[in-house]
Amino acid sequence: MIIERGGDVSEEEVRVSEQNDDSEKEIKEDDKASSVENEKSVEETDDSSKALDELQKKYDDIEDKYLRAEAEMANMTQRFKKEQEMLLKYEGQDLARDILPVIDNLNRALEIEVDNDASQQLKKGIEMVARDMEKALKNNNVTKIDSLGKVFDPTLHQAVKTVPVEEGQEPETIVQVFQDGYMLKDRVLRPAMVVVAQ
Repeated sequence: MIIERGGDVSEEEVRVSEQNDDSEKEIKEDDKASSVENEKSVEETDDSSKALDELQKKYDDIEDKYLRAEAEMANMTQRFKKEQEMLLKYEGQDLARDILPVIDNLNRALEIEVDNDASQQLKKGIEMVARDMEKALKNNNVTKIDSLGKVFDPTLHQAVKTVPVEEGQEPETIVQVFQDGYMLKDRVLRPAMVVVAQ
């Protein structure tokens, strides 16, 4: 930029004027550079923000999956323990259920009347076997359901016949037992087959 002052311009004034022009150019270039840098930093901030959001989402998904897997494992362990406890609590159930018909047959054999010595000896032997079988079942928590004279309970008894109430009988009471019922601890192995007065 040349400044005219009454026609004479000194060299120094020209130099100052050129320095001012250069300074203005540098300022403009610096402004341009800083605005470009600002734009880049804004873009970089946006990109890093998006990347951070994506990473946070991935982290949340992984944490969710981990927590679900941990909960599932805890549930499986608990289920397994309960199943183990049930198996241990009712172990021998199938064996006991298979032995019950043998006991029924022994009891039927004991109901037969005998009149000679040989038959009486045989009946004593059957009584001993029946007692030992009952004792073995009791030792393994298998007990007979007490039914005769009790109030009918559909969870313990199976009514195979009903008869009219006679004098001295209460309605819904068991007056005859066709087949004894048995329980293993608190579980019914076989309900008692009974006749109910109604």
